[in-house]
Amino acid sequence: MLAAFSITPLGGGSDSVGEAVARIVAIVRDSGLPNETTAMFTTVEGTPEEVFALLQRCIAEGEQHAPRLSITAKFDHRPGHTGTLRTKVERVERVLDQG
Repeated sequence: MLAAFSITPLGGGSDSVGEAVARIVAIVRDSGLPNETTAMFTTVEGTPEEVFALLQRCIAEGEQHAPRLSITAKFDHRPGHTGTLRTKVERVERVLDQG
């Protein structure tokens, strides 16, 4: 399963959420699951159990920094496929290179 998600702490009394987001991203990176972080989302790959457990840990961390969280998530569940965090992008890049 791939999960692209964003957790934004709200109402924590600061204009910047960078520190809280960094702590959440650290949890993702420490999880050992393949992941990448971009300007708007973090994407992680694992079994549904691993992904949802990780999201729960990230939400718990966000709750330590703000009384409210805005959470956006998208999931791609394709049983039997692994490594899709990279291979999906690689397929698109190959097409573009041929283009």
